Amino acid sequence: MRTVIWLVLLFVVAVVAALTLGDNDGLASFYWAGWRLDLSLNFFLLVAVASGFAVVTAVQAVGALIGLPARAREWRGLRVERAAQAALRESLSEFFGARYSRAHKAAQRAASLRRDVPTLADDHEFHMLANLLAAGSLHRLQDRSQRDALLQQALSAGRRGSGAAVDDGARLLAAEWALDDRDGPRAEDLLAELQPGVARRTQALRLKLQAARLARRPLDALHTAHLLAKHQAFSTTAAQALLRSLAIEALAPPHDAEQLRQTWQQFDSADQRDPFVVAHAARRAAALGVPEEGRAWLRPLWDRLDTLGADGRAEVALALTDTAAGLGADWLPRVEAAQRAYPAEAAVQAAVGAALVERQLWGKARLPLEQAAQDHSLMPRARRQAWRALARLAAEQNDDERANVCHRAAAAID
Repeated sequence: MRTVIWLVLLFVVAVVAALTLGDNDGLASFYWAGWRLDLSLNFFLLVAVASGFAVVTAVQAVGALIGLPARAREWRGLRVERAAQAALRESLSEFFGARYSRAHKAAQRAASLRRDVPTLADDHEFHMLANLLAAGSLHRLQDRSQRDALLQQALSAGRRGSGAAVDDGARLLAAEWALDDRDGPRAEDLLAELQPGVARRTQALRLKLQAARLARRPLDALHTAHLLAKHQAFSTTAAQALLRSLAIEALAPPHDAEQLRQTWQQFDSADQRDPFVVAHAARRAAALGVPEEGRAWLRPLWDRLDTLGADGRAEVALALTDTAAGLGADWLPRVEAAQRAYPAEAAVQAAVGAALVERQLWGKARLPLEQAAQDHSLMPRARRQAWRALARLAAEQNDDERANVCHRAAAAID
């Protein structure tokens, strides 16, 4: 297409020249010291154009000859720059291929070549990437001293340059390496240096979660896990299991009722609705001598047992069994309604029996307790409690033989 256009333009120029210059009878006269030179105007124009082209060509040739050393330097610099870029790509490829010694050597070669190239000498991002690849390779090779030295060089280059993205990446990598070394405080210091927007990214939150768990701060880990769950960093099942385990772990450190109460108040509303978390909190309250607080936490869930599922109902019911001490009369309508609603669930029947025994309603307590004690699908601890409650009931009725049978049945449960 370009050739056709040039041909058309050439024909146009030829036609214009023929029409313009064909009938041109003008002369160009030159006078010099008594001499006169007459030239055809057409010839003069052709000579003028040819001279212009010749002068321009000569000037360009001289300029190219003078600039030849500079072009040679640029060509050599371009070769070195291409070699540095190739070394960096080689390092990245070897790193992903788990050949860490080769990756480290290639990254070091890229960093050394960078110093010989003016265009790369001030490229802080290139310097940081090369140092990070070398440091990452050394981390895999367990060479921590050289790794930290290269990491410090990368962070220093990031402070001098404008590569904010690479600088954030360097800090995230450094925090990850610190966690691999089980150095939680170092990881937290690096994460604290991140900008607010970067600190809310999923990877930063994952590292923060690991650091909090490493430092045995389950409440901080729980709050971070909630943020990750909102970012959909886990599947629904995994998020629920993680949040539940962290909440239960956070309930272990309190050594008195006030500490337990403060921990409970720091829980998210979703944690306070989880039947497994609430059941564990209620048991901790009973162990610390405040079963009434445990029952207060259980009550909202007990009032909606139908929404908990079989496992959730069993957990809440067994927690009520453990917190039955001092149970008030206001619970009787609730437990009797649950007894009627779930006659085949042994855990619910065990809770009903424990509540009725606590209220000394011996006649009503016997049937649900027997059902719970004889149901082998119920966890051993709950069955043992049911047999002991039956032994207590028999003792109240002065039936010593029956009480001994119940005690032996309780002792026989593994």
